[in-house]
Amino acid sequence: MLTRRNFLRALSVSALAQSAKRPNVLLILADDLGFETLGCYGGKSYQTPALDQLASEGVRFNYAFSQPLCTPTRMQLMTGKSNFRNWRAFGIMDPKERTFGHLFKENGYRTAIAGKWQFWSYNPPDFEPEWRGKGKRIEDAGFEEYSVWHAAHTEDKGSRYGDPTYYENGQLFKNQKDKYGDDISADFLLKFIEKHKAEPWFVYFPLALTHAPFTPTPKSADWNTNKRLKNDTKYFKDQVEYMDGIIGRMMRRLDELQLTENTLVLFFGDNGTLNTIKSNLNGRQFQGGKGDTTEAGMRVPLIARWKGHVKPGRVSDDLIDSCDFLPTICDATGVSPKSMGAQDGRSFLPQLKGEKGHPREWIYSWYDPRPGHDKERWTKTDRFVFDRRWKLYEDGRLFDWAADPLEKSPVQNPAVKKKFEAVLARYKREEATLRSRP
Repeated sequence: MLTRRNFLRALSVSALAQSAKRPNVLLILADDLGFETLGCYGGKSYQTPALDQLASEGVRFNYAFSQPLCTPTRMQLMTGKSNFRNWRAFGIMDPKERTFGHLFKENGYRTAIAGKWQFWSYNPPDFEPEWRGKGKRIEDAGFEEYSVWHAAHTEDKGSRYGDPTYYENGQLFKNQKDKYGDDISADFLLKFIEKHKAEPWFVYFPLALTHAPFTPTPKSADWNTNKRLKNDTKYFKDQVEYMDGIIGRMMRRLDELQLTENTLVLFFGDNGTLNTIKSNLNGRQFQGGKGDTTEAGMRVPLIARWKGHVKPGRVSDDLIDSCDFLPTICDATGVSPKSMGAQDGRSFLPQLKGEKGHPREWIYSWYDPRPGHDKERWTKTDRFVFDRRWKLYEDGRLFDWAADPLEKSPVQNPAVKKKFEAVLARYKREEATLRSRP
């Protein structure tokens, strides 16, 4: 006999079964890693077999763009909004801001973050004191579990790499001897994934690698010496390759847990490589451009894999912006982004599936690195529009940046300029409307 209790139990079992089929999401964000560093993009200076394999099993995007610095990119990535909507200051997130952690937790996903946070009280006491003790604490960012570097201990951040300091689920661990920061983060997330392997999960891994300082990794010859925390650009190669090894280890564990076919993996860079790093890209020297609005500062790797859903080995030339990740992940999981407020992104899920979709014609960028006590090179807000060939700044400079990636010589093209001026004017009006609100 089908009693009311049995009926409700059947519904519950059915709901759990459906829940188990919802795709997991693993979003990995590399720090200060331009596209030129990976073998699958033509990079020759570093060995990146795990990421090259990930690209061969999924889709690699040739024209993915971040903001030129980490915090602006991370703000867009986590909220789906252009920075003109929610920027406060460098290293500060409005405590009222909602992140994708909140969104997915509210929609039945188990959520975790490990890696670099840096959204609370960034500046020291003698610089921009009005931002002291403000921002978003990791405890309030929407994640059930967390293990992060640079949480709220602004003056005592410690190392992010060798012998690290980190803040995990309410407990601060200082100077952890013989441990390595991103290994701790990866192990923490893999443990979380294993614990919740029967449930849908959303995991965000904002790596500390490959940001300066460039120090030895556990595979470096100098790891077991007094040079463990020495900063030298020669260790950048070690950092890139160690990061690749961590990602390879995570992919193997997903295979072992039989989660690969139900997990959308996204790998992205938060901005270009530091300008002290010169790499070999297809036989030519490529200098990093972190912080600059050139190709070297903004063009980053993007690789997506979702076995059984994404045809392997594809390369896309569509434009992708950091605002596009939230709508894409929502599209893949069936989660509505409505509660996140105004959105500036566009889903690229169709492109992952081999469909045409609705690719961008252009990207609008509102970039403000200020205030930041160690950001002397970058002192003003930039607004500009670009596609794969042309870039127009609000001051009227137009570049054919496909031919002039370092933007040395402005050009004239009235048709392109008119088209992009209309985009700039539209966003200028929208920005003015936001600023006029109480």
